[in-house]
Amino acid sequence: MILIEQRAANEKKSAGAAYLLWFFLGWLSAHRFYLGKPVTAVLQIISYFFLIGFVWWVVDLFLIPPIIEQKMDAARADAADALRRGRYAY
Repeated sequence: MILIEQRAANEKKSAGAAYLLWFFLGWLSAHRFYLGKPVTAVLQIISYFFLIGFVWWVVDLFLIPPIIEQKMDAARADAADALRRGRYAY
């Protein structure tokens, strides 16, 4: 269990960095690229041309923590799967 949490912590993205990117480079969707969401980042950039992107940008203020937690859960699942298969890289 400790190995799983350690691996998840190593892959965790910084909420502070994500919020800084959101505030200063939100119009480039830099926070979504940083959080590993390139498809939605590109869609967000495209939506700025239709003025919908600015609403999405404000909604992202509240979505950053759940995105980070989702990535942590995925990292935990990957580490647990690797441990079960005996292929965990220390």
